[in-house]
Amino acid sequence: MKTLSSGKQIEALSKIGKAITSYTYLDDVLNFIVSITAEIVDSKICSLLLLNEKKELVIRTTQSVSESYRRKDPIKLGEGIAGKVAKENKPITVLDVKEDLRYINREIAEMEGLCSLLSVPLSIKGKVIGVLNCYTGSPHNFTEKEINLLTTIANQSAVVIENAQLMLKTREIQEELETRKIVERAKGILMRMQGLSEEEAFRRIQKKSMNMRKPMKEIAEAIILTEELGK
Repeated sequence: MKTLSSGKQIEALSKIGKAITSYTYLDDVLNFIVSITAEIVDSKICSLLLLNEKKELVIRTTQSVSESYRRKDPIKLGEGIAGKVAKENKPITVLDVKEDLRYINREIAEMEGLCSLLSVPLSIKGKVIGVLNCYTGSPHNFTEKEINLLTTIANQSAVVIENAQLMLKTREIQEELETRKIVERAKGILMRMQGLSEEEAFRRIQKKSMNMRKPMKEIAEAIILTEELGK
């Protein structure tokens, strides 16, 4: 692994900072983060794993082209090195993962020629959402400077992910409100034109949606369009 100067650290963080503001899609940002991290610290494999709803760590992105590595089974919270990092919210370094009994994918490590590991938590406001793993191909004692750099990168990634999730939730709320407005308008049309009650009009739209296997919003929009064309 390369010896990192202060200039290299600043360069890495600067590139990641620019990527955060430049890329539109979350996957693009995360892909860039693991790629630049692997390049700067000379890592054989760098990967970012996120906790899913089952509290399992799954690989979200990696610069590795190895299919065996990409298809690794999810890691339960508290299990293995990464699971322990996520549970305890503390970095862990391992000199040789092939010799460490805590590491649960030693066969893949042997196959891919992985040796030392630095695993740091993706933490925001004290909450861990995943881990960032960096492997070397030969034994390496990670320095405090390297651990601090990877921790900073991991924390930046956590902020990016949280912001993306908040934007997604906001977009979902907006879409839900828009759908509700359209359905309400379509209900009014059915009530006025067919003499239905509000509940009957809603059930009519709901049934049509289920029968046609289309969202209620599409059915409501069709009702509105038909009414407008008939004017």
